[in-house]
Parts: sequence; C-alpha cells; structure tokens
Amino acid sequence: MIRAAGVLAAILVAHWIVLFLVQRQLAFPAPRAPGATARPPDTQPVWLATDAGRTEAWFLPPLHPGSSPAPLLIFAHGNAELIDYWPDAFETPRRWGMAVLLVEYPGYGRSEGRPSQASIQAVMMAAYDWAIAQEGVNSERVVAYGRSLGGGAVGTLARNRPLAALILESTFTSTRAFAHRWGAPGFLVRDPFDNLAVVRGFRRPILVLHGDHDDIVPTRHGRALAAAAHTDLHLLPCGHNDCPQDWALIRNFLSRHGVV
Repeated sequence: MIRAAGVLAAILVAHWIVLFLVQRQLAFPAPRAPGATARPPDTQPVWLATDAGRTEAWFLPPLHPGSSPAPLLIFAHGNAELIDYWPDAFETPRRWGMAVLLVEYPGYGRSEGRPSQASIQAVMMAAYDWAIAQEGVNSERVVAYGRSLGGGAVGTLARNRPLAALILESTFTSTRAFAHRWGAPGFLVRDPFDNLAVVRGFRRPILVLHGDHDDIVPTRHGRALAAAAHTDLHLLPCGHNDCPQDWALIRNFLSRHGVV
C-alpha cells in the first residue's frame, strides 16, 4: 500500500508539473487573424510597444463628436477572440459621443509576443497611456470594460491607472478558482488575475454583468464580485458567449456617474 501510494503521488506530481509547464497554452488559445472581419475604414490602427513586442489596438472615434474631448471606453475581449470581431458591437456608445479603444493581447491576431498576466497588463497600460495623450480624449472620463478574460485584463489596468469606472461582464473572481477542473491546486496557476482583490480596492463605480445560465464562468463569480464591490449584480438572459451588450443599462450607469 505504501508503494502504491508513492506511485500515485509521483503520478500526481508529474501531472502538476506538466500542467504548470503547458498551462498558458491551455489558458490562452490565441486565434490568428486570417478569416477575421476587415478593419472598418474609420478605425485607426495603433501599435503599442512593450517588452512583449508590438501589440495591436484599434481606435474608433465618436460617430457624433461634441465640442469637448470625448470620454473613452477601453474594451478587452474574451479568450479565443480578436479585436476584429468587435467594432460593430460598439457603434452604440460611439453614437453617444464616446471614443472606443479595442485592445488586443500579445500573441493574438497580428500581435507579437506571448500572452500572460504580466504581458497583458503591460499592453493595457500602454494602450491607456497612448489614449490619454490623444487631443480628442478626455483623460478624466476613461472607462474600462472587460468581458470574461477581458475582466482580468481591465482589472490589471484598474490597479495601475486611474479610471472613471469599471465594467465587468461574465468575469471570474480569479483563474485559481478553475484549477480544480484540471486536478491541480490553485497555487500552481501562473496567471491568477485576482479580480476579487481588484474590485475590493477600486474606489470608483463598478458595473457587474453576468449571464444567468453561464456554464463556463458560473454566476457565483459575478455574485462574489458584486458583493466585494458593494454594488448590484445585473443578470442577463444568456450564457457565457451569447450575451448581447445591454447598452441601455450601461448608458444609465455611465450617465449616473457623469461619464456620458
């Protein structure tokens, strides 16, 4: 029995070692650009330089610009997605007079480098710094909006740059919460994206949205984030990857807090 227990322990440790080494390939299934929708003609491509290499972003100006600098919505998409998929979805806030910045991740699409929490954080900060330096952007009305993995991306930004508000959709408390699915302890996770700690320390308004039958990031994650942020959880009639943007709800949130 002792020998059998030793063999099982060795197998378990070997399994953990393999998971530790390959987890980023599993966690970041980065799609390439071929087959994606062409960039809209009114979109400005931006190349952000970090230690990870050159990473792409798309700047979408307001469709109805006002006389003063525009508020900015920085969007970080979910896993296995590209910025190429998202311009049409953001026409509504552009009609309100907002500018939109879609930020890619290292190693996704046409971008160089490899994705990790550190490289994504560096790109998000570089995107923010580029954006607020633009003459037509109001640096005091920058909102970060993250969906799924993007919630972790904007969470890293919220820790390092001032934001007027934070929107989290279908976001997890931390990737450590999913380690058990692979039969591993949470401490082996290399990119934890601790969103629960982020919302606890964020002192500006937070909007938490979550699909009411999400089977990838269960609703309990949204409930925990909302509770930690001392705000309401807004449940949407969807799963994880089929949630339409509730722009009426988002505009109400941004209007109440003086962003639009």
